Amino acid sequence: MRPYLLTETTWRQVKQSEIQLAVLPWGATEAHNYHLPYATDNILADGVAEASARVAWEKGAGVMVLPTIPYGVNTGQHDIKLDINLNPSTQFLILQDVVDNLSRHNINKLLILNSHGGNDFKQMIRELGLKFPGMLIVSCNYWQSVDEKDFFENRGEHAGEMETSLMLLLQPHLVRPLNEAGNGHAKKFRIAALKQKWAWAERKWSQVTADTGIGNPEKSSTAKGEACFNAIVAKVSELMTDLCAADLNNLYE
Repeated sequence: MRPYLLTETTWRQVKQSEIQLAVLPWGATEAHNYHLPYATDNILADGVAEASARVAWEKGAGVMVLPTIPYGVNTGQHDIKLDINLNPSTQFLILQDVVDNLSRHNINKLLILNSHGGNDFKQMIRELGLKFPGMLIVSCNYWQSVDEKDFFENRGEHAGEMETSLMLLLQPHLVRPLNEAGNGHAKKFRIAALKQKWAWAERKWSQVTADTGIGNPEKSSTAKGEACFNAIVAKVSELMTDLCAADLNNLYE
């Protein structure tokens, strides 16, 4: 039993522990090309959260990882079979209830460990900050903690070399042979401002990619996944440790 994972912790342990930081991994349930499972984002969220919390815990940080939320915002993928969508308004209500519970239990720091590009918590955190002024709510996209080009040859957003390599490390038995995968080619907007990304519109996923992937996974490997994973865990565990130690009345310098 790992005392920093709520799913493995008993009431006796919880009531005796000093929890400085709750960590809420948040994933999605969606197609990941032909070679990765629908639960890829959740598996990676679990892996990063568990490993990072272990490092932080061993440094004396009072961190507690909550169960992963397995559904995310997939509004642009409504026509892809069994991609499960949570509307942002629904996601907000779930997050609000979690924050309310933590606040009532005097746990005043929350890290949302995001594993899905369609999830965007910034505006939710702004609104919750007014309702729960004593809470520090932080979100991070773990994959942005490192520079993808330091580890991978083919950069991609979804089911590409990075996610595939991480899955080969964490759950290799769930990765189909790479020769079964599509090439992850993605079409781009014709509108210049959208292509240059200084304007934004949601993409219709099934019109952008034929295999649901964005990014070629052909050069994925366990070794690349391990190097990247270790770098991510180093960054995320440091964030957890810093948040545990942070004085909410003295956050700025």
